[in-house]
Amino acid sequence: MEYTYKTRGTCSRQIKFDLVDGKVSNVSFVGGCNGNLQGISLLVEGMEASKVIEILKDIDCNGRGTSCPAQLARALKEAVN
Repeated sequence: MEYTYKTRGTCSRQIKFDLVDGKVSNVSFVGGCNGNLQGISLLVEGMEASKVIEILKDIDCNGRGTSCPAQLARALKEAVN
């Protein structure tokens, strides 16, 4: 199933991803640091959503209290609940 998540507190504005049998695929970010976010998207491809959430949930970008990876974790958490 395809999901779209509007980010908060980050340079990226939106995250799109698919969840199939609890695994993450086709992650793409709108806005943000293109190269870094492409890298994150490729690294999480095929991973269990619960593992991605665990790894990325507490990443902070420059004292913002969140980051693009943390926003992906929040998006996944909402999608699996």
